[in-house]
Amino acid sequence: MDREFDAATMSIGFIGAGKMAQALTRGFLASRIASKEGIIASAPTSQSISAIKEYGIHVTCNNQETVQDSRVVVVAVKPNVVSTVLREVSPVVTKEHLFVSIAAGVKIRSIEEELPPETRVVRVMPNTPCLVQQAVSVLSTGTWAKNGDAVFVRQLMSAVGQVHESEEEILDAVTGLSGCGPGYMFMALDAMADGGVRCGLPRDMAIQLAAHTMMGSAKMVLESGKHPAQLKDDVCSPAGATIHAVSKLERLGFRGAIVDAVMTAHKRTKELGKAKETT
Repeated sequence: MDREFDAATMSIGFIGAGKMAQALTRGFLASRIASKEGIIASAPTSQSISAIKEYGIHVTCNNQETVQDSRVVVVAVKPNVVSTVLREVSPVVTKEHLFVSIAAGVKIRSIEEELPPETRVVRVMPNTPCLVQQAVSVLSTGTWAKNGDAVFVRQLMSAVGQVHESEEEILDAVTGLSGCGPGYMFMALDAMADGGVRCGLPRDMAIQLAAHTMMGSAKMVLESGKHPAQLKDDVCSPAGATIHAVSKLERLGFRGAIVDAVMTAHKRTKELGKAKETT
């Protein structure tokens, strides 16, 4: 596979056209990693591909067509149907293909077993902020992935955000934290905005203040090098409003609730990976 990115020749196929496939498509187009002509997506019905079709890419209900028209195949279906779609496309898979799975919980070994021998596989756990090129993704390589495949996928996913590489054994934990994390952040942001509205702020202003506060705080963590607890202490003046609020959050179990949410998502991801396929 050519490791150089050329939007004129890049061919990416999505098996599955749900929210994450849509987010990645939008991110790849926005970053010009690929052109509309270079992306194809497939899903079982015309209704299920209607949303991704709005990006101007080619769509089909034929998964084999997606594979035949692509060099990079992104497996973006629900975990319980991964085996079905892989067996379906296996007859048209060649050594030129690189499979990139974003299916939560599905192990690399189980993907490789459904594809021809020595098929190159990379498993990635991204998250939905790839819509705005602010994703964080973690990748792991399969048995027959070439030396350059990890570099290639890292460059591909870097077009929509930050990328890390790790052993596969921690990817379910990654899913529980960053894969599902946007849901926790949106919930916290919404609650902060509700608090502002209750105190008299207009709704639009409250949402803007909460969103920028969250974004700025995250940037401080990333750029200052300080532990989040230190930054929290820095903003808590003695007997001030913030320490009173933080103390209230501690009494209500805020920290424990977030930890439990990550652990619950981690557990569910493992369950999804082990779930028997339904047809």
